[in-house]
Amino acid sequence: MPDPIKKPNKKQYPKKPKVKKVAQRGAANIYGYHAVEAAWLNKDRIIKSVFATDSAWQTFQKRLDASPLLHDLTRPDPLFLSKAELDKILPGTVNQGLAIEAEPLPELSTRDMIIRQRDKDHCVFLMLDQVTDPHNVGAILRSACAFGVCALIQQRRHAPAPENVLAKTASGALEHVPWVEETNLAQTLEFLNDNGYTSFALDEQGTDIHRFSSQLPKKAVLVLGAEGKGLRPKVKQTCKHIVKLPTTGPISSLNVSNAAAVSLYALTNML
Repeated sequence: MPDPIKKPNKKQYPKKPKVKKVAQRGAANIYGYHAVEAAWLNKDRIIKSVFATDSAWQTFQKRLDASPLLHDLTRPDPLFLSKAELDKILPGTVNQGLAIEAEPLPELSTRDMIIRQRDKDHCVFLMLDQVTDPHNVGAILRSACAFGVCALIQQRRHAPAPENVLAKTASGALEHVPWVEETNLAQTLEFLNDNGYTSFALDEQGTDIHRFSSQLPKKAVLVLGAEGKGLRPKVKQTCKHIVKLPTTGPISSLNVSNAAAVSLYALTNML
């Protein structure tokens, strides 16, 4: 009886070595020296992971050496990556070789902020009505920090999250200016008006802001709308005063982040 035909052995390809994924795209949400340093030193910020190149970590440690807050904090050890590996986690970013994965800061409400500020003689809140560009919001937040704004209030929807590009552009201000998200900004304005805050909406058709220099209240809310669309009608109607910045050049409008900086300077120096 003839031997059965033997099937040829299936070709055995060498197994590919298993590659351990150190981190996936999107694993980090705050990056860059200033943003990471401010988050690192914020006792209210929970940091889950740290990613860094060797050289960036050495530079970062030198930046931290001068801080008296460092000894009170417990932070995770860094996971060292190459620049290329870190760029895969954060594609298209200027991450400076340093990034963290951080939990959101504790949620705050407008009511919380009114209670916090009730014993202060002066307070300015800044409200953004559907300003969606994270670069603009980050720049506005940085100006808010520089001019001593008590809190930034924005809508929960149609607004950027306080991380990534926004946090990088804010250059650490995210850890210093209380961040408040509300569902309905018009109702929030009514609540602020009822609690002694005078609201000022910035609009090209408003009254020159300097005309209020002799009658500004001790506590105020500055409201800015999105570029192009401006303030939504209900939000605008709820504001007590509609004001504008005096301009004399052929271009009368400013980018919303620049308008915020100039307005905050004017408002905080007149209070």
